[in-house]
Amino acid sequence: MDPSTDYYDLLEVSRASTPEEIKRAYRRLARELHPDANPDDPDAEARFKQVAMAYETLSDPERRQRYDRYGPEGAAQGGPGGFGGGLGDLFEQFFGGNPFGGGGGAAGPPRGADLEQVIDLSFEEAVFGTQAPVTVRTAVPCDDCEASGAAPGTHAATCPECNGLGQVRRVRQSLLGQMVTTAPCPRCNGAGTFVESPCPACQGEGRRIEERTYTVDIPAGIDGGSTLRLTGRGAVGPRGGGVGDLYVHVRVRPHERFTRHGYDLAHELHLSMAQAALGAHIAFDTLDGTEDLVVSGGTQTGRVFRLRGRGVPHVEGRGRGDLLVQAVVDIPTDLTDEQDALLRQFAELRGDEVAPPDNGLFAKIRSAFK
Repeated sequence: MDPSTDYYDLLEVSRASTPEEIKRAYRRLARELHPDANPDDPDAEARFKQVAMAYETLSDPERRQRYDRYGPEGAAQGGPGGFGGGLGDLFEQFFGGNPFGGGGGAAGPPRGADLEQVIDLSFEEAVFGTQAPVTVRTAVPCDDCEASGAAPGTHAATCPECNGLGQVRRVRQSLLGQMVTTAPCPRCNGAGTFVESPCPACQGEGRRIEERTYTVDIPAGIDGGSTLRLTGRGAVGPRGGGVGDLYVHVRVRPHERFTRHGYDLAHELHLSMAQAALGAHIAFDTLDGTEDLVVSGGTQTGRVFRLRGRGVPHVEGRGRGDLLVQAVVDIPTDLTDEQDALLRQFAELRGDEVAPPDNGLFAKIRSAFK
């Protein structure tokens, strides 16, 4: 965010606005700028985050006071004396509260939950990228009460116990003597407001459960086990609270011919003894189409033919891996009598010693069934 951007201007309120007026302005802008309402406008999502940051600051009385005096940098700093959250967190652990104040966080509705979903892709979709739908059951703002949780014609009231701060102070005895600590207000659960007349459509939650489908952009080269984060696609918080994120875990179905090793693909190519010895031109099917694979004469099992740039695209960067084709020479096991004779003639010409022909009873029985 531009440091010169005024938080009050972002929320379209004046510096004299009450906490309730600031909250109403935030809810209105959050509905207008929510990513669900502007799927094709990236600027709206950016402004949505700016508005949320402004509301987070101005909804907390202490942070608002520091912002008015020192600007954004002063509001981002810690509590009194510059201790920040560190020392306050330490007291929170040992004494159940923060003696410096603000230990319970800014007043206001809590942020919505993050969601998780699994998406299954084919091997080709993972290699070349795609757009895939993902459906989740999630909490969305209630339209009847405009996410306030209050029945139409009414509004949420400031909590009388914490005066809208969302926190209460307590005096406790400790090893160091008497200490004042803060904790979330038990009446409003830290929201700073409560609803006297709940909305009948959402029972005062300000949200309802619906099924939503989002389109996920799958980058080319993604591998199984990867996780994609969709910011602002999680559940909305109660009564105008912030929105969580959606985490999509990727599973990739195996390919019938290729295996993946990083950004390279591998395949075992079975060759006949004659193809390996004499060489061959083979029409080889890659993920990009059919190519002429030249097998040179005298190829042995284990030799690797590298097809450059026919592997997996790099997710972060340019270029692709290679396709590695490993030769496997198949030795025939079912020679006919004619093939056997020709092979023995070949062995004799090369001077190779081979086993004598099997002319026994079992050989005659086998040849009878060929």
